[in-house]
This record gives sequence, structure tokens and C-alpha cells, in this order.
Amino acid sequence: MAHSLITMYARCGELDSARKVFDEISERDLVSWNSMISGCSRMGYASEAVWLFGKMREEGIVPDEMTLVSLLGACGDLGDINLGSVGIWYPQGGSLMECRGRMQSPGNVMITGYAQNGMSDEAIKLFHGMKDAGVNPDKITLVGVLSGCASIGALDLGKWIDTYASQRGLQHDIFVSTALVDMYAKCGSLEEAKKLFENMPVKNEVSWNAMISGLAFHGQPREALSLFEHMSTETEGRDVCPNDVTFVGVISACVHAGLVDEGWRYFDLMNSSYRLRPKIEHYSCMVDLLARAGQLYEAWDFIERIPEKPDEIVLGSLLGGCQKRKNLEVGERVMQLLLKWNLKILETIWIEIEAQLHEFLAGDDLQCHSLEIHQVFDLLNEEMKREGYIPKVDCL
Repeated sequence: MAHSLITMYARCGELDSARKVFDEISERDLVSWNSMISGCSRMGYASEAVWLFGKMREEGIVPDEMTLVSLLGACGDLGDINLGSVGIWYPQGGSLMECRGRMQSPGNVMITGYAQNGMSDEAIKLFHGMKDAGVNPDKITLVGVLSGCASIGALDLGKWIDTYASQRGLQHDIFVSTALVDMYAKCGSLEEAKKLFENMPVKNEVSWNAMISGLAFHGQPREALSLFEHMSTETEGRDVCPNDVTFVGVISACVHAGLVDEGWRYFDLMNSSYRLRPKIEHYSCMVDLLARAGQLYEAWDFIERIPEKPDEIVLGSLLGGCQKRKNLEVGERVMQLLLKWNLKILETIWIEIEAQLHEFLAGDDLQCHSLEIHQVFDLLNEEMKREGYIPKVDCL
């Protein structure tokens, strides 16, 4: 009864009443703690949820998957996903090997949490740790790790997972196969992505989106637009239909093909045909499209009509166009907004050496890094020179 009351009060926004019921429970079990932690997390009291988790561990209660899901949500709100790993892998003082039998579900939660919060390298490290501890990955594990591989281009690990999934009959699971398509597409292995996509017996929105975006971002924009048209006709009348992610890929294809009129058509189509409200990602794509086409004043007017504050990606797209076209007037307007909102335009690169991932931000000092790292950057510089790349030092 007390558990139900805590849940009811929390869902109605009466967190004080929920806490009062919780405090009056003489012997709190796991369900009691989960109800209270979940309520705090859902209502936006992230710090309170994390504090309660700590108190629960002090009382010797071992968390389960529900606890960890609530905890990760709270940590995400706090912007510190690392808090989610506190006490998870060593319950009651045990070692990793001692708790491996109950590790898979928490491991999956953590891998997914890391991957979804931009910490793909941590997700991959944890995956390797699970393997070393003798935990066999299931399809949930594979989907989480593949998401991390896709984010940072860890193609070799992605191929290993593909082989592993095939050996265990998981490759045709719609979630695993979609994650594989996404991974191959984002890593630039379009032929592998196409082969998997075409062999999928069932496709959902995520499957279509992964393939459309992969084509759009890797030099085949017209093929991406053709696939979108195919999606629109093939899935008509079914549960699968284009969503906001689909249109990010479609408008991005227009960006890479320089199709301004088509970009406007698809942008308008979002609302007129699919009742989708454009998000900042769609506005960013349109600004990029206009800026690349040299329509800088149109891009600026478009930014002024965006219903929410433009981010550094939107402004960075226009600033790049101003630098290319040497338009000082619009460029100064963009810089003023960047300074006003204290926004920074940063690029990140990951390098994989002997299964070890290294992350760098633009402007990082390489002096403290190993000889192998310097050699990789030297090779990249040589490769860019061969491709005809000339650094734009006048923009620095």
C-alpha cells in the first residue's frame, strides 16, 4: 500500500507527501526505494534522487535495473553520467567477477546511458570489461555498443559485433540489424549498410532513417532523396512513416547536393503533410543549405525567425559561409551572437590505436601524447595534402 501511495503522490507532483509516506515506512525494501527514487527523478529532483540512491546503498539494499534506469535519468539531468556508475559494479563490496551473474542488465543500462550521453568511449570500455568478466552480450548490449561505435567511427569493433550477431542468430533482429545499418552507414561503409538494409525482412522508421542519413552524409545525397521517396510510397498506410529524424537526413541531402529549392520544399512538407514541427536541427540544416549557396542574408533572416535561440551549430554554419564568401557584415552579426550567448564552436576527433580510443578537441595540445598519436596526425596531414586540402589560416 505504501509503495502505491508513494508512486501516486509522485506522479501527481506531490513529492512532499510521497516523502512523508516514505519516511514513515519502518523497514524499507527495494520497492520502497525504487518508488521514491523514480518519483524524484521523474519530477526533476535529480540531486534528491542521487542522494536517495546513496542512502539506499548505505542501508545495504542492492539496486536492480529499475533503480539504475531512474538513477541514469537523474544523472543525465545533472549532466554527470559518471555518477550513475557509483556502487553499481561492486554491490556490497564484492568484486566484478563475483557480481557478473547479475551484471548484464545493469551493464546494458550503463552502456546505453553512456552511448546516449555522448560518452561512447566509456560505453566501449565497459563492453570490453563485461566480456573480460565472462558476460555474454545479448541483443540489448549489442545495440548499445553499436550506437557508441557509430558515434566515433569504431568500425573494427562494429565488424566484430556483426560477426558475433551472425553467429548467434541475432543479425536479423530488427533492433540489432538497424543498429548495424546505422553503424556501417556512419562509418562510411555504405555498401555493407545497403546490403544489410536490403536484406532486412522488416524495417521501421529508424531503419529507413539510418540508411537515408548514411547516404546523405557520405556523398550520395540524390540516392538519399530517392530512398526517401521510396519510403514515402512503400510505407503509405502503414505504421511506419517519416518522422523528424527522417527530415534531418533529407534536408541534409539537399545541403550536400546544393538543392536549395528542394530543401525548402521538404522543410515545408514536414508540417503540411506530416504535421511535424521543425526543431533546431532542421533550422540548422536550412541555414547550412542557404549559407553554402551564398544566400547569407536569407540565412540571417531565417535565423531571426527561428522560434528558439539558435545554437553554436546554426551560427557556425552561417559563420563558415560568411568566411567563404568574405561577407564581413553578416559575419560580424553572427560573432556578436556567439559572444552574447558565450557559445563556442568546437570540433572533436577520435583516434583508435590498438583498441584504445583517444579523444581530442580542436586546439588541444599534443605535446603530452605518445609518438603513435603524433604519427597518426602526421599521416592524416599527409593524406589531406594529397587530397588537395589547404588549411584556411586566414579564418583563424
